[in-house]
Amino acid sequence: MSSLIEQAAERLAQIREAGITVPDLRDGSASAPVDGPTWSAAGAIHERPSPAQDVAPSLSRQIELDISALATAGYLVPSAPRSHTADQFRVIKRPLIANAIGKGVARVHHGNLIMVTSALPGEGKSFTSINLAMSIASELDHSVMLVDADVARPSLLKKLGLGEEPGLLDLLEGKAQMSDVLMRTNIDKLTLLPSGRPNPKSTELLASDTMRQLLNDMASRYSDRIIIFDSPPLLLTTEARVLASQMGQVVLVVQAGKTLQADVQNALSTIESCPIRLMVLNKARTDSQGAYGYGYGYGYGYGYGEEHAAAAKDAELQSAAAR
Repeated sequence: MSSLIEQAAERLAQIREAGITVPDLRDGSASAPVDGPTWSAAGAIHERPSPAQDVAPSLSRQIELDISALATAGYLVPSAPRSHTADQFRVIKRPLIANAIGKGVARVHHGNLIMVTSALPGEGKSFTSINLAMSIASELDHSVMLVDADVARPSLLKKLGLGEEPGLLDLLEGKAQMSDVLMRTNIDKLTLLPSGRPNPKSTELLASDTMRQLLNDMASRYSDRIIIFDSPPLLLTTEARVLASQMGQVVLVVQAGKTLQADVQNALSTIESCPIRLMVLNKARTDSQGAYGYGYGYGYGYGYGEEHAAAAKDAELQSAAAR
């Protein structure tokens, strides 16, 4: 027996010499160290979870969105009456979901990671991101995470009536875990991930190995989850281009009658590495009363099946204006 105790003491000394903190159980304390690996009574070393590791939804914070205020602002909310805008977003989301899950087409790497961007500010990308997420949240078989990836000028939380919160950049810096920043909402199947505290090295953080690991984890952890990234405009910052290189799909929002053709072409040229690039024409006149709506654009570098082509034709989608 004494030899076993001596062996255990020797093993414990070796572990401490290696720089691993071992909890002292003599006073009943079993608190784990803040950083680094932990040691169990069996002598096994366990790495602490990385910021990229997701958590069970029950551990995330619950926040309440003002549904009435969102409806007044023009966002698609649960139980709202059927509308032209809602129908248009049904057309927009269908091929995105099909690409995400590989339904009817070849499965796309990170197809459930969808970046919504624009060439320049003021074209409606954040409004589109929110409504696309709301529309996907109404699906029976899918949940959605909406990420504010516009780290230079975040706006999603403000548009949703919320204050600033820690988020994506805090995860990448190692200052938070997913359970600290992920926000469950009172809209079923919709969760939010804020941009987080501003950081002068935001581009480097988005291009880091930690970000790649985070995206891999987010893309693979839940097979039914679609993740929407509201990103900065492509022609103003480098963050959007870095983010696009890791996305499965990119949606470029173009404002009808405003965005120049040259700007659209330049924006598309910055995201050539993304396997699927789609376009949404915002504020396109759709009826004789002059009401504005959305038109679904065209894809690059990826072929759609007959079902998608028919849906685009039936909806009289306007892509020619952006070519």
